[in-house]
Amino acid sequence: MNIQTTTNDSQSTMRLSGRFDFNSHKVFRETYQQLLDAKAELIALEMSQVDYLDSSALGMLLQFKEKADMQSTKITLQNCSQLAKDVLAIANFDKLFEIS
Repeated sequence: MNIQTTTNDSQSTMRLSGRFDFNSHKVFRETYQQLLDAKAELIALEMSQVDYLDSSALGMLLQFKEKADMQSTKITLQNCSQLAKDVLAIANFDKLFEIS
């Protein structure tokens, strides 16, 4: 997976592309931790280029949300690919995240 980040004012964006699976764990965790350390109020995960999402990715999203909630940072999942939307819906993640 490839991750690019941008930050402006109090919002940061992580653009994810490729396979979001267990092999992405280290880079995903390091990237979101940097954004949390920078005290972003909102972190948007832009997921239009995610072409694979598995249960380990869902676990990583839950870990990320738990850490973000501890410091009152909001997370949104934006522009999800159809595959990502389908997997997130099956897992009921629409109850945990704002998904578009």
